Formats: sequence, structure tokens, C-alpha cells
Amino acid sequence: MTGMRFGKTIPILAAVSLLFAAWPAHAQDPPQESSSKPADAPAPTPPKSPAKKKKDTVTQNSPDQPAWDPLRAEKDLEVGQYYMRKGDLDAAIDRFQDATTAKPGYAVPFKYLGEAQEKKGLKKQAIKSYQRYLDLYPHAEDGDKVRKKIAKLWKETEKDKKHN
Repeated sequence: MTGMRFGKTIPILAAVSLLFAAWPAHAQDPPQESSSKPADAPAPTPPKSPAKKKKDTVTQNSPDQPAWDPLRAEKDLEVGQYYMRKGDLDAAIDRFQDATTAKPGYAVPFKYLGEAQEKKGLKKQAIKSYQRYLDLYPHAEDGDKVRKKIAKLWKETEKDKKHN
């Protein structure tokens, strides 16, 4: 008996899918504004601003994109690690910071950010990044190692204060 029930649902599903397939494709297009311009006229170009320093906008979200972008955060981590291996600490730091923006509650980028900052000699910033990592991930497997790094960096910053 149950086999017959399933046999009847397949034609019904096929009919429903055909109904939706015939639905006009433009039904969700935004309404067109009526204007005196012909439809094929080019859009006006915005006025050019004075020459600005070009900025890498590849990792920046466009205004219509959400700040929360976990896939982009993962890609930023991957690229940041690549830059770390290549020795480009500035690029790695930028990518890890982008990852923290794209997925703010994600602890891993803060650990890598701390490592890059430490290698670059940015001890106070590295301490903050490592601490943020531990705040977000208090039971991290490498938590003791990170705490030791923080303590070492604190000692080094205290020595630097005394020598200056």
C-alpha cells in the first residue's frame, strides 16, 4: 500500500516544478524608472576625484556585503600564512587583521596575528593579539604555550622601558 502512495507523489511534484518553471523570470526584477533618456544611453560617470594613493581593496567588503564573512576569513588566514612563510610580515599582518574583521569571534586569526607581530618586533600589539586569542578560546590546547609567550613579551617590553 505504501508503495502506491509514493507513486502518486512523483507526478504531483513534477507538475508543481513545471508550474514554477513557467513562472516569468523577470518577476523579481526591480521596477524600471521611467525617464526621458533612451534605454540604451550610457549611465553618467561620476566626477573624478583627485589622485589618491591606491589601496588594496581586494579584501575589503563592498558596502552591500555583510561584515561577517567566515569564508573570506578562512581565505585571509590561508593567504596570511602564505605571506608568513614567504617572510612578508606586513602583508601577513594585514591579512590576519582582515580575518579578524570578517569573523570577529574567531580566535585563530588572533593567534597568527600575534605571531606575525611578534616576529616583526611589535611586542605590545602581539601581547594584545595573543590575549584576545585566549579570551576567545580560553581552553585552547596551546593555551599554556601562548601564556608563556605573553609573559616573555611582557618581560621584554619591561626591559625595553628600562633601557630607554
